[in-house]
Amino acid sequence: MTDAQDTAADSSLRTTGGTPPDDAGSSVTEAPIPLLEPREGIPPVVVDGAALTQVITAFAGGSGPVAVDAERASGYRYGQRAYLVQLRREGAGTALIDPVACPDLSGFGEALADVEWVLHAATQDLPCLREIGMTPGSLFDTELAGRLAGFPRVGLGAMVEGVLGFVLEKGHSAVDWSTRPLPEPWLRYAALDVELLVDLRDALEKELDRQGKLEWARQEFDAIAAAPPAEPRKEPWRRTSGMHKVRRRRQLAVVRELWETRDRIAQKRDVSPGKVLSDAAIVEAALALPANLHALAGLNGYGHRMGRRQLEQWQAAVDRAKALPDAALPQPGQPVTGPPPPRAWADKDPAAAARLSGARAAVSALAERLTMPQENLIAPDTVRRICWEPPHVVDPETVGAALAGYGARPWQVEQVTLVLVAALSA
Repeated sequence: MTDAQDTAADSSLRTTGGTPPDDAGSSVTEAPIPLLEPREGIPPVVVDGAALTQVITAFAGGSGPVAVDAERASGYRYGQRAYLVQLRREGAGTALIDPVACPDLSGFGEALADVEWVLHAATQDLPCLREIGMTPGSLFDTELAGRLAGFPRVGLGAMVEGVLGFVLEKGHSAVDWSTRPLPEPWLRYAALDVELLVDLRDALEKELDRQGKLEWARQEFDAIAAAPPAEPRKEPWRRTSGMHKVRRRRQLAVVRELWETRDRIAQKRDVSPGKVLSDAAIVEAALALPANLHALAGLNGYGHRMGRRQLEQWQAAVDRAKALPDAALPQPGQPVTGPPPPRAWADKDPAAAARLSGARAAVSALAERLTMPQENLIAPDTVRRICWEPPHVVDPETVGAALAGYGARPWQVEQVTLVLVAALSA
């Protein structure tokens, strides 16, 4: 018996609201069942090497895929490190591991190297899992599977309810997972997140196979598993919220200096940068270019709650930016490595704008026929690039090669090439 069947022995796998209909156009609409407790109860949190070794041994001896999830403290702590790791595998049960107390979990990576890992929204969790030594050899992403299968709502709760007919507990996803000890309700929530993940994987695999999309999904999963860690962003300060208001180079320098000062303080204190100084306050100071502490204290975000020492550090950052020579000021925009923004195409290259309009319409129509989001059918950036600079000879071979060169998977090349050839040739 699977975990889901054992949790509610009389409830077979079913679909409720939000799922693709079957070939007859029908779907089951039985009332979903609240899932309130993990099947074996809440396991103790693993916080030492001896317990970790036991759990690794148990999971190595389990069977089938392993469900994996991680909880971060986004909005509370600096960075995206994991503060709790949850795993579940048939024959091993559920494990909750504290990666602060046990920072090296490479033993799991070694023990489960040949096992398929099941994650929901894998690209969100893989970076923090890699930091603690957990890297899958192969994976199944239930969120991406839901997108490819045409589900309109692909959050874990919506998928478990829509596909398996169970309602997961809500309300703890955005809590401060760096809290110690973790409250029991949070641990229950965390354990339930992996309780039915393998059941969901199995159901989605069947649905993808029914739709003829299983091989497409496997290619996507392999690409995620094989992708190298993302390169650090260049000039991350440019992503400050509200940057569109800042136009002068001296003001840009103030944003940069305040952002970098805030980042150093946040990293040293291990708190979210937004708790040190808000993006809105950074932009406010950049626009005002305050001459002194009194002027700074009068701006939004630097009010009476901020102490003199804090005001002094922010004013010093502003003053450093104001003292820079013109040659050291940042340029208004980032260097463009690809096509210009589409809004500028009509003026720069009307023919390219026409190609893009036709390609977007064709891709949208194809995505609708295939019942999946356009961005999963083919990356919008890929469409822009090939429309801005198409092959000299437009035919299926050259367009397919260009798509592959931009990173499109074989299934995407197969599906999209002909519609793009038509759009580029129109």
